[in-house]
Amino acid sequence: MKIHKEGRRILFFTLLALLAANLLLFRYNAENSGFNKVFAGISVIVFLTLLQFFRSPARRLFTHEDLIIAPADGKVVVIEDVEEPEYFNDRRKQISIFMSPINVHITRNPISGIVRYFKYHPGNYLVAWHPKSSTKNERTTVVVESEAGPLVLFRQIAGAMARRIVWYVNEGDEVSQGEEFGFIKFGSRVDIFVPLDTEVKVQIGEKVKGGQTIIAQLKTDAPSLF
Repeated sequence: MKIHKEGRRILFFTLLALLAANLLLFRYNAENSGFNKVFAGISVIVFLTLLQFFRSPARRLFTHEDLIIAPADGKVVVIEDVEEPEYFNDRRKQISIFMSPINVHITRNPISGIVRYFKYHPGNYLVAWHPKSSTKNERTTVVVESEAGPLVLFRQIAGAMARRIVWYVNEGDEVSQGEEFGFIKFGSRVDIFVPLDTEVKVQIGEKVKGGQTIIAQLKTDAPSLF
């Protein structure tokens, strides 16, 4: 398993800091060996936690032009019809995936197509499951004109722990389903907005894998066999 590029600098400097702290303790606090051993154990746990957070596992990606694929690992926490006020200004079906600190935090394109809209919004850091997090928190909004025709909006949302959202797409880019479009550091949420007649393939509470789990199917003139 690889380490994602967004974590390499953090892991390197964290490792240096932990090594330095432990060396100083064992040199200047040798008489308190019990404390030193506990601190060393905690240091290992901290580093391993960061290491698993920034893991980038190999994925066999599932693609099809009229299927919406999960943009991230996590749990489905919202499936409802809502008013989307930023781009569509009408009612859309929203599917939200909550990413806990132990999930892989790579975010992937749920559909192939052309990026018609992109905007970064600075904001607050409410907990990711808060009802207002999708409009008040730091976030990015991406709208892709899918190869199947319908427009799909997806949004990275920072949470209480997440303090940096990274994105790799801009307006006019051609994106491929399953490829990385960004990374959210230390836990958060991804929202997907699709037409109301889209058929949802997941349920509340279901765990999904980014790039692999089919979460919905767009209504098109020539639907797939799924």
